[in-house]
Amino acid sequence: MNKPVRTVSIFCLLLFLALMINATYVMYWKAGALNDDPRNRRVIQAAYSQERGAILVGRTPVAQSVKSNDKYLFQRTYPKPLMYAPITGYFSYYGATAVEQTQNGILSGDDPRLFVTNTVDLLSSKPPKGGNVTLTINAAAQQAAFDGLKALGANPQGGVVALEHNTGKTLAMVSLPTYDPNALASHDLGAVAEKSKQLNADPTQPLLNRGSQVRLPPGSTFKVVTAAAAIDKGLYTADSQVPGGSTYQLPLTRGETGLIDNEGRDCGANGTKIPFAQAMENSCNTSFAQIAGEVGAEDMAKTAEGFGFNQQYFTDILPQATSEFPTDIDKAQLGQTGFGQFDVSATPLQMAMVAAGLGNGGKVMKPYLVDEQQSADYNVLDKTDPEELSQAVSAGTASEVTKLMVSTVANGTASPAAIPGIDVAGKTGTAQTGQTDRSPYAWFISYAPAENPVVAVAVMIQNADIPRSEIAGGLLGGPIAKAVMEAVIK
Repeated sequence: MNKPVRTVSIFCLLLFLALMINATYVMYWKAGALNDDPRNRRVIQAAYSQERGAILVGRTPVAQSVKSNDKYLFQRTYPKPLMYAPITGYFSYYGATAVEQTQNGILSGDDPRLFVTNTVDLLSSKPPKGGNVTLTINAAAQQAAFDGLKALGANPQGGVVALEHNTGKTLAMVSLPTYDPNALASHDLGAVAEKSKQLNADPTQPLLNRGSQVRLPPGSTFKVVTAAAAIDKGLYTADSQVPGGSTYQLPLTRGETGLIDNEGRDCGANGTKIPFAQAMENSCNTSFAQIAGEVGAEDMAKTAEGFGFNQQYFTDILPQATSEFPTDIDKAQLGQTGFGQFDVSATPLQMAMVAAGLGNGGKVMKPYLVDEQQSADYNVLDKTDPEELSQAVSAGTASEVTKLMVSTVANGTASPAAIPGIDVAGKTGTAQTGQTDRSPYAWFISYAPAENPVVAVAVMIQNADIPRSEIAGGLLGGPIAKAVMEAVIK
């Protein structure tokens, strides 16, 4: 063989080897990732040809497939679209989101645990079916949260999350504005593309789940974290006297004025001390700015992170927005974090975890939404076990903070969440947006019964079409939290 022929032969051999290596890599190493990629339309088109499993709340489908008369054979439908869209997401020719995405293996029938069942069905000439996914949602709590947010007027923006304190089960997760996933699951692909373009261009971002994907300054609801940090450090108890004052001058580390006030609430005279209960009941910014300074940046960050800040922990709906507590701050910024401002940001899910953790003796559970994965005939393939995320503070500290929060519902700004005959622990929050033409954010967190909780709630109202003077966490969020707690308790 002459040299040119030999050279060409070796070159061709190398090309074949490269082709074989690439094919092996794509078909073996990358097969799973490509199959799970929501942009893979071949997989989605194939999935339209078999019955996709249901997403269930109890035994009631909130997403299911029904027979279709077109080439795709099955149509994905959502019986209660607006209430559950932020949870279920949508399954479309163009992709999948939320639970439809994260649980696609089970719902599509591609999960290896369904192989035997699908093989038996195939041998029996039955078409294969996807498995079912059961959610942790309490239908009554979900309805109460949805109705409560809707009642805030035209086009409100906000989120509500309710958790079972000792397991981490998500009992409610509501987000407004919402959308109709049926329009995105349609087999009219032109209409789907147009609707998708419209929703993505909407400035109110209806495709976002505000329960876990939007973070905002939590305002005074964060004061319970500051209180927990101070008590856990041994600085105070619920019965202590704490720094008060109608105003407080933050340390002038950046040449700014940094004057904190309480918007007229009774927090004592400058230079005096007031009962810790009064500071919490009246939501005294001046008190908590000073308390945060006494705790120190390191211990404030440690306590916040114990409750879940600066962490990823929710995998049933992706992506999760990471709630943040700043770790590199000066003394003036530290004071602002004490009442949930500066660069402190949180999702409703995160603040529900704070409430749930305090109600659970300081133990924070990892939140989850998927309760069970099932075969098509409801045999349980897997059930989520509760998992501890961290011990944020001691049980004694949690008990002391609970006393302060109960007092805040009984005698203070959180009174709209009071339930007759039941002790409720709660805290309001109103956070500035930093924009003079925009209303503040309203927050509310609570849990009940305080002595032995069964539910913890966080309400976040990002925007509501009501007078600015009426934007307050207790006034707007308290009744919603109360309705959700009552739905679970009763």
